[in-house]
Amino acid sequence: MGSADVISYSNLWETMKKRGVTQYALIHRYKVSPAQITRLKRNESVSTHTIDMFCKILDCTVSEVMEYIRDED
Repeated sequence: MGSADVISYSNLWETMKKRGVTQYALIHRYKVSPAQITRLKRNESVSTHTIDMFCKILDCTVSEVMEYIRDED
């Protein structure tokens, strides 16, 4: 894996917007940890449990939450 390869969660924010789910709702309604949201914002690693949880909350597929971006060097 190249140094610039990354898992991006930008799809998550778009899917949330489309579904009308805010970060406030994630924290207060769905009990998502603010630390988890911060990790996703920074494109840091999260568990498959977290990805599964977002797919259930947003009624979406994994590709609507995350994508793999390969360094083209």
